[in-house]
Amino acid sequence: MAFTDRVEFTKEMKKEGYTILAPNMAPIHFRLFENLFASYGYNVEILQTRGRQIVDEGLKYVHNDTCYPALLTIGQMMDALHSGKYDLHKTALIITQTGGGCRASNYIHLLRKALEKDGLSYIPVISLNMSGLEKNSGFKLTLPMIRKALGVLAYGDLLMLLHNQTRPYEKEAGASRKLVDDWTKKLTDMFAKEKGYSAKEMETILPQIAEDFANVPVTGEKKVRVGVVGEIYVKYSPIGNNDLEEFLFSQNCETMVPGLLGFMLFKVDNRMEDIKLFGGSKAKFGVVKILFDYLVGIESHVIRAVEHANTVSNRFTVPSSYAHLKKLITGVIGYGCKMGEGWLLTAEMMELIESGYPNIICAQPFGCLPNHIVGKGMIRSLKNLYPKSNIVPIDYDPGATKVNQENRIKLMLAVAKENMEQAEKENAPKAEE
Repeated sequence: MAFTDRVEFTKEMKKEGYTILAPNMAPIHFRLFENLFASYGYNVEILQTRGRQIVDEGLKYVHNDTCYPALLTIGQMMDALHSGKYDLHKTALIITQTGGGCRASNYIHLLRKALEKDGLSYIPVISLNMSGLEKNSGFKLTLPMIRKALGVLAYGDLLMLLHNQTRPYEKEAGASRKLVDDWTKKLTDMFAKEKGYSAKEMETILPQIAEDFANVPVTGEKKVRVGVVGEIYVKYSPIGNNDLEEFLFSQNCETMVPGLLGFMLFKVDNRMEDIKLFGGSKAKFGVVKILFDYLVGIESHVIRAVEHANTVSNRFTVPSSYAHLKKLITGVIGYGCKMGEGWLLTAEMMELIESGYPNIICAQPFGCLPNHIVGKGMIRSLKNLYPKSNIVPIDYDPGATKVNQENRIKLMLAVAKENMEQAEKENAPKAEE
């Protein structure tokens, strides 16, 4: 069977309890997604496997010039299929498909080609998309499921942000992680009872989460603040970035990673920009605008939740709105730069600098051409705009060693510490003469 003859995931497969394997990316968000799918009767398993064997497995099926995230996601799924853990005749795979110009749209075809090469073409691959690119009778995105998924983005973003801003300072090790786990369970239970995902409910629940983190006892020390941007997979995935967040924590840093809501807003906004620039259906524009406005509303609840946390403990950095990010890049980079992370990546670096995170790691996966343009290619322009910015691009690919990556980051951190000490001297009160 040629891989172009797609195997559908049927209603019977769902009834039979097929295990649906998915690659991991953002740990906090994806754990919520896994539980969300379970509440709809889908036996989805987010793969937690690690190790060099995933890279080696990916290299068997994906040309190393293609895209490092493709190599890792496909490698992780093929590694799982070869592990002996699953009944391959009752296993399916799921992967996102955007339909845009980025190579990510073709991951699903590369995955099917890998299955064909291994004689596993009978394993169905589900395309997770909102564009109607592929349909499966046994897997459907309903409106309530989509609303819950958007709620996951908001809750995941808030939990990630508060965890990253609390963990480096907590007096009791593990306190913030426990809150993440506790709220993950609470939210899962709410979703199962058809609660917690409406905008009105989020307006109440998000501040409760924020208040819990604000009440965690913390130290008052100052630490180097580092922002992380880049291609979406290596930006979030511990496999893709070699446990970057853990490494920064070990180096006594506070980390800020922009959330997924901004990326979703960017993708939805691009649909409207296309219609404005090139023409298109007014009805489609109207539908997309409804989704965009809904996302903006959710985003505002997340922002207000962090503001509420600051009424309890004034130590959190409040994220900027998507509208502010879009305004930031005026005259810096055009809205037409929208492949991959597009202008949003540049805007996130600017927002991080303005928010007190001038030290930035730009995660660059090999093979991601847009990222090298809107990421590494914009560093000089940002340096001119923000002379005190301290940005380092880090390449992630099959041949890059973790030691080399960490040494480059340590050099950036050395500069960051010097800049912080200098700023403290400049801001110190002068002794009376």
